[in-house]
Amino acid sequence: MKKVIAGIVIVAMATLGGVGTAQAAPAESTLALSGGSGVYQLDPIVINATANNAGTVAFKLAGKVIVGCEAVATTTAAPFVAKCSWVPAAAGAAALSGSFTPTDATAFAPVDSAVLNVKVGLPTQGVVSPIHIYVDTVLASGTSGALGPRFGVSCAITNEYIVGQGIVFRVYANNSDQGGAVMDSKNTAKAYIEIAGVKDPLPLSYGNHSGIAFWTAVLRTGTAAGQYNTLGVINYKVTMIAKDSSTMKVLSTKLVARVVDGKRVIGEDGRTVYDRVSYYRTVQVNPVLKGATGTFTPNWTVASLLTLFALPKA
Repeated sequence: MKKVIAGIVIVAMATLGGVGTAQAAPAESTLALSGGSGVYQLDPIVINATANNAGTVAFKLAGKVIVGCEAVATTTAAPFVAKCSWVPAAAGAAALSGSFTPTDATAFAPVDSAVLNVKVGLPTQGVVSPIHIYVDTVLASGTSGALGPRFGVSCAITNEYIVGQGIVFRVYANNSDQGGAVMDSKNTAKAYIEIAGVKDPLPLSYGNHSGIAFWTAVLRTGTAAGQYNTLGVINYKVTMIAKDSSTMKVLSTKLVARVVDGKRVIGEDGRTVYDRVSYYRTVQVNPVLKGATGTFTPNWTVASLLTLFALPKA
């Protein structure tokens, strides 16, 4: 019996000894993301992750690890920063996050960052190739309504209008199939604007406006029959269709003699110095080149979107 009791005492002492040497729980880690803002199809976008201790970061897009940024090491001294060079596959909204694994796993716990929501930029000057389109809006002449006499100055560029004012859409476009040629009435088959809430598209017309040529369409707002009066953001889409063509412009290069002060430059070898320059040459195509279709939908920030407001109360 004495031997059994002694054994129990030894086990109890060993158990107490284990409790006395247990290690403390790992400290909390922190991870915060920044950056991630850039333009689609340009240089890689840098995402920064800052932790409170050294380790590695797995950068993620929409919850999936970004290829090439599976385990990016932080700096070894504070601030503990890891960087990911990210090449987005598309423009628009992106949800970025990171998972941090500390180097000293006994002292620090792993942690996931909060989501960093960013928007990858997309050029607004025409987003559908090969026709590149840009649009602005100006105040039309002949504005009606109570504010007409005060706010009736035509051609003022703005995105905010009051019921009773006329909105002129000004559209400028170039066709890369034709070496960047201006889209005009000769090479354009159809051009129009679709406006949400308006039954029929507004046809665009090309013409001379005080010495400057571009496409226009007018949206009349007001309370009379047939006038647009839906308050809020005006959603619209511009469509331009090029005519079929039997010729196209091709980017080429040619040698041109270098000239300074009207004289050809002669090199050390006694020969004329030439520079290679680019130019477009016209070539025949058979079968004909199908006319391209380009569209434009504004992707401005909310504060810059085309908006119609009610007449202020007195």
